[in-house]
Amino acid sequence: MVKNLKDKYSPLYFLASLGAGGMGVSFFMYLMFLIPHPDFGMSAFEHIYPYIVGDNLFVAGLVILVLLIIVYFIFKHFRLLLWNISEFYKFKETNAYVQLRNSNAEVTLMAIPLTLGMSINGLFILGMIFVPNLRSVIEYLFPFAILAFLAVGLLALKIFVSYFSRFIIKGDFDFIKNNNLSQLIAVFAFAMVAVGLAAPAALSEIIYTSSVAMFLSIFFGIIAVTLIMIKTIFGLYSMFQNGIAKETAPSLWIMIPILTLLGITFVRLFNGVSHNFFSTKANPFIIFLVLAAFLSLQIVFGVVGYSVMKKIDYFKDYVYGNEKSAASFTLICPFVAFTVLGMFFIGWGLVQTGIVEKYSIAHFLIMIPFVISQLKGIELMFRLNNKMFKRAKVAQGVPQYSTEK
Repeated sequence: MVKNLKDKYSPLYFLASLGAGGMGVSFFMYLMFLIPHPDFGMSAFEHIYPYIVGDNLFVAGLVILVLLIIVYFIFKHFRLLLWNISEFYKFKETNAYVQLRNSNAEVTLMAIPLTLGMSINGLFILGMIFVPNLRSVIEYLFPFAILAFLAVGLLALKIFVSYFSRFIIKGDFDFIKNNNLSQLIAVFAFAMVAVGLAAPAALSEIIYTSSVAMFLSIFFGIIAVTLIMIKTIFGLYSMFQNGIAKETAPSLWIMIPILTLLGITFVRLFNGVSHNFFSTKANPFIIFLVLAAFLSLQIVFGVVGYSVMKKIDYFKDYVYGNEKSAASFTLICPFVAFTVLGMFFIGWGLVQTGIVEKYSIAHFLIMIPFVISQLKGIELMFRLNNKMFKRAKVAQGVPQYSTEK
């Protein structure tokens, strides 16, 4: 891959790694909701392996294909993560980094803990689907998972407090340049930590482990929800006064992955409370109502964001044209997130409630919009990677970089 971007680097390049990891998670949803796992909260090796060695070659082939795709995208995630870490430390030595730390753009540093949170999720999924009998020791692993997500959460807090306190002390927040929703990347990061901590809260059968994870998940979740109100109002205020900044227009879609993370956090916490506190199963009808609301909001943000970006020719210029911006990688996550929340809504809100029969024609037909969203996300991912990292050449003094060695 290209090296030494230095002052041409942006922390938003971490979103390329984030999108690849999220795509791997989106394919895990097929295993999660189509392969039965009645004795555990998610599909594991013991549930998947029988389908691989079973008599139905078509199903075995599909399962193997999904597993290979998951491995590919998570490998791509870590490859891009390592590249970003290397480039970020070189970027820190430049004046561009100093300028970033004294501007609204300091919030882009939140892409680092956001992506690290995805890394932990990716490792967890790989372990569950490829390590036999991991569930026998999983209770011993949950405390380490909690500590890992807590470390990422503390990093996010450190970055957030640094720039947020600067705004309060110096009053140097630039409302004119805040004519977008890019500040919500901080919300995205805290929501990623919250959903990660909600996993052991839901899956652990040890009430102390579950309770600690639940409290920490709520802590970071509350930060995310509070900041949504503050940063969305600020962003809309600036946009209504100055119009949206074209380069950062994809930020209009950033609420889509945030809603997915908060929705899954609710499902996991609700399951943890129901199982460990009330010794019962979570009521799927309540989950249906909550996820239906979240999915509806995603559609609203999706339609409005698409309408704006279409009218200002964002896709024409920044996706299919010659304009380049690291902020374009923000476009990948909404497609991934819509797919993931859609699969949760179908699995929990429609199948478990009995509204739709599992494996019926209706079940698979309802999945189509979310599969299309996933495929569009893949197309965007490869297009943007090729566009942003193609063969190096110099045009009007602006370096264009290549992934080729």
